Amino acid sequence: MRPLEGLRVLDLTRLVAGGMTGMLLADFGAEVVKVERPNVGDPLRNWTNEGLPFWWKVYGRNKKYITLNITSPEGKAMFKEMLPTFDVLLESFVPGTMERWDLGWDVLHALNPKLIWLRISGWGQTGPGSSRPGFGTLVEASTGMAAMTGEADGPPILPSFPIGDMVSGLYASNAIMFALYHRHMHDGGGQMIDVSLFESLFSLLGPLPAEYAATGQVRLRQGSRSKNSGPRGAYQSSDGEWIAVSGSTPKMAAAFLSSYGLGEMLKDERFATNEARVRHAVELDAAVQAAIGSLTLAENLELINANKLTAIHVQTIADIERDPHWQARKLTVDIADDDGVVRMHNVVPRMSGTPGEIRWAGGRFEAHTDEFYAQQFGLSAEQITAMREKGVI
Repeated sequence: MRPLEGLRVLDLTRLVAGGMTGMLLADFGAEVVKVERPNVGDPLRNWTNEGLPFWWKVYGRNKKYITLNITSPEGKAMFKEMLPTFDVLLESFVPGTMERWDLGWDVLHALNPKLIWLRISGWGQTGPGSSRPGFGTLVEASTGMAAMTGEADGPPILPSFPIGDMVSGLYASNAIMFALYHRHMHDGGGQMIDVSLFESLFSLLGPLPAEYAATGQVRLRQGSRSKNSGPRGAYQSSDGEWIAVSGSTPKMAAAFLSSYGLGEMLKDERFATNEARVRHAVELDAAVQAAIGSLTLAENLELINANKLTAIHVQTIADIERDPHWQARKLTVDIADDDGVVRMHNVVPRMSGTPGEIRWAGGRFEAHTDEFYAQQFGLSAEQITAMREKGVI
């Protein structure tokens, strides 16, 4: 049995943050019913590469797909009738939207006192800026992360993947588990969970507020260098590949420098301590680059592996796919699909007693609508067709 077997989740979200939350719950056995607008669907279905919606295939996996227009009187009535049969509600509308539809907390809690209601937004459910557009790119730009990412003399760098959404999905799934534990173990009631993309990503910046409050200093871009240790960065080999180096402890740094023939630097007061190496990172980087740059990738890796150094090849997905370690751990799996076979990351985390499972990839629009409404409300095929023609589903 999967650990969340029997948990019912009604998912009104769109795009990545909510999609990832529902995926995690579904991977471990929850019945996640994905609700999409009739004739529209989740925009994630339109994120395509060579005509295939790979994002949807991954983040829509293991769910059931139905349509419902909850803004119509009939659709709202159906939503309210089915809500007591679900444990968790997920939504990612602009804050205040559900209240405008007369579906605020007082209404939903009265319908289902045990309901766990997750609300995902860009900036949170309260505050003067809560109604601003809240896409991940805007959050990534505004949290301070982009201001610290990139070379010192270059522009801020935005990540090429939606990290703000993904982190929020992880926080959201954790919060749901906290709320369910409280509900079941302490005989508590339902509750509302407010997850903002900004706060989720901002929390990853760790001591940034403490540093600023204490010193008044603002962290800016410094490439791959670290303010905490050195050497630290990415250095190019003679054949154009890149090696990432982490000298996070004095022992690691000393082992790396000694193995690359730079041990004498440790006798120089500019590089003798961790703090000194951070202060003289430009000179340190130049020496490390010269050493790594004199060797090919294969020669660097041979030296790194022989001495168990904290350095590694900067890998692409092609490199990862060829790595025997990840092949042995089945990092990725091939899932049969209407479009053939889709490769995706395996279930994370791995659990020995109640492992998760990928049962199917993100499926076609409306795939379970008829079946769901027949089971949920006992509707006939004719009734379902009539509702579809009216735009209710």
